[in-house]
Amino acid sequence: MKIYVIYGGKNAEHEVSVKSAFSILQHIYYDYHTIIPIYITREGTWYKGSEVKKQESFHSIAELVDLKHQEEFSFNELIEEECLAFPVLHGPNGEDGTIQGLFETLNIPYVGSGVLASAVGMDKIISKGVFKEAGLPVLPYKEVKLREWKVDSQSICENIETHIPYPMYVKPVNQGSSIGITRVLNRDELTEAIDLAFDYDHRIIIEKGVSVREIEVAILGNEDVHTSLPGELVKQKPFYAYEDKYLNQKVVREIPAKLSDELTRKVRKMAAEAFEVINGSGISRADFFLTEEETIYINEVNTFPGFTINSMYPKVWAKTGIPFGDLIEEVIQLGMRRYKDKHKTSTEITTENKNIEMESIDAELDT
Repeated sequence: MKIYVIYGGKNAEHEVSVKSAFSILQHIYYDYHTIIPIYITREGTWYKGSEVKKQESFHSIAELVDLKHQEEFSFNELIEEECLAFPVLHGPNGEDGTIQGLFETLNIPYVGSGVLASAVGMDKIISKGVFKEAGLPVLPYKEVKLREWKVDSQSICENIETHIPYPMYVKPVNQGSSIGITRVLNRDELTEAIDLAFDYDHRIIIEKGVSVREIEVAILGNEDVHTSLPGELVKQKPFYAYEDKYLNQKVVREIPAKLSDELTRKVRKMAAEAFEVINGSGISRADFFLTEEETIYINEVNTFPGFTINSMYPKVWAKTGIPFGDLIEEVIQLGMRRYKDKHKTSTEITTENKNIEMESIDAELDT
């Protein structure tokens, strides 16, 4: 099967995406598939690389962005050939349902969740509302819109302080990888953090800051959902920014997390529930907060988590018993299975409707 590995993207998580693609290209099974790399520049132009035939084809991450010296990509290739799109994209314009909608419109099978799950998982406000409706606990939060902030920032700050005590976290609603997030302790910091968050989105979320452990569970499956052993981001300070997680590698990942059997069972069950609630498929990672009193709060579901060699997602699966190459292959097969199941259902409905229509015509003729 021909697989188009798509990476880069027009967003602030561009660099993480390239690193994830590099790791995938180092571990994917070339004996099974024909691999074509597709690089999306920060400006949104798509470039196609030559067929990748073995793990050593790319010696460095920098080579992956040199595709722009080759040829621009035509979507006709995806439409005309039997293939699968593997969008290794994080954040807006990749993980938020937009590119998934493109593949659906072009009738192209692809890896990962569909339009709805991707959009809901990316939107921190919508996803928290969905989780609350399903009975999954979330921390207190407030939404702020840019147009409201421009009209009366002081009243908004006062309203936030009335409902949420310091410390609190300010986050863009549609962003990942800790980009644009700030931990604040007072009004001045709150104002600055809100202005920063609005650089990345026109809606932001303010969340209550509590002393917690950060627990993450990897998810794999379509209708049959499987969860990994939980991992933990062991922090030496209250908050790690993008640079700490992805550039400086200052975050320690403890796998498996040191949890009791009961907590492990609970957090894995909640991960599966959250995945099903947003209608996820293929691949996701559920992130949780665990308080000193052992209360679990769901933070978010990432529908395409980091896939670098140091990322939590492949690491917890390796500890659970699925090595990197097998994990990539399973993600590919889940994408194809989802497409075939959906296409089969659509075909059956169309055939059934045609049969009903013909029976109706026959009945009229008999009359």
